[in-house]
Amino acid sequence: MQRGLTGHYVSSIAGGVSCQAFVPKTLPPEPALQIDSKLQVRLSRAMLALGRLDAISTLLPDASLFLYSYVRKEAVMSSQIEGTQSSLHDLMLFEMDGLPAVPMEDVQEVSCYVKALSLGVQRIQEQRPISFRLITELHEALMTSGRGVSRGPGEFRKNQVWIGGHRADEAAFVPPPANLLAECWRDLEKFINDVPEATDPLIKAALVHVQFETIHPFMDGNGRLGRLLIPLILVEASVLSQPLLYLSLFFKKHRQVYYEKLQQVRTQGDWESWLLFFIDAVIDTATQAVQTATQLNALRDKHKTLLPSLGRMSRSADLVLDALFSHPIVNINTLVEQTQLAPATISNVMKILTAPDLGLVVELTGGKRGRIYAYKQYLEILNQE
Repeated sequence: MQRGLTGHYVSSIAGGVSCQAFVPKTLPPEPALQIDSKLQVRLSRAMLALGRLDAISTLLPDASLFLYSYVRKEAVMSSQIEGTQSSLHDLMLFEMDGLPAVPMEDVQEVSCYVKALSLGVQRIQEQRPISFRLITELHEALMTSGRGVSRGPGEFRKNQVWIGGHRADEAAFVPPPANLLAECWRDLEKFINDVPEATDPLIKAALVHVQFETIHPFMDGNGRLGRLLIPLILVEASVLSQPLLYLSLFFKKHRQVYYEKLQQVRTQGDWESWLLFFIDAVIDTATQAVQTATQLNALRDKHKTLLPSLGRMSRSADLVLDALFSHPIVNINTLVEQTQLAPATISNVMKILTAPDLGLVVELTGGKRGRIYAYKQYLEILNQE
């Protein structure tokens, strides 16, 4: 079914030239979504995959151990879509006060994404609604360092922007003028909070993502914040108990299709094709997350069986391995904090774990002071896609 244009154009000025800015219609779509048998089957598969993902705590002794690294992996992927070069390794080095191999601004931006996501989950758990107050608070956290500090942290943009092309009148897309943002967000906020009627959470997350990217309310950070909203909506709706669904890797792999599907919604009203793409992203990502968690759990069990042979050091090594499972790049201070062991004890354990006969850990700096250690096989599993 073709709905045609899902909004209207208004005249605007950007960069000193006249252009036509797109103002989207309110959600939900009209006519209503056509959930045919093909789409229904995929929706059912997606909910099953999400159910398995939410049960991840049964696979891991402590789901928060997995969450620490998985959140950081998402931060890296989401920021790479926006052009940063930071890797997971760079981010974790930065958090240990090490020196990343990429520009500091890149890794600072990724670190801010981690803070924004953590803050968002905290606010949802405090039963705060997804509102203007929350979205601007998250944006401020997202833009507090790196290149974002000069891009209006926590403030809706005050001028017209465009996406793609060197001139607004030749742009791939021009979002609504600044004077219409409050109205656009107000309508979207009502939809997010089920006013006047509730929407299936998975469908809601899909529709809200498109609408947020179309409104483009901030000067910068819209893509990252729009992707961050997806797990927050699912956590708020209790579809997931933890924010473990991150679609950035899928969107990055299929970037051109992703942008085409967004534009097809705007110009053709083809919400159903976008939904199919989004649901495939959910199925693929949730399935991969469960596989990754299973592999990490197997790795932990395998390495735990090696520790009893260490004799009197086995108990301390067991505590250190648990700490490495939650923080796969660490320094001595981090391990002291995580294990409550003495620095000298930890140093002795790390000598054993980095020895060639075990080789569970590698030292990254090559120096005698300020050493940083990496749980190599853990990171290889996280990075395998």
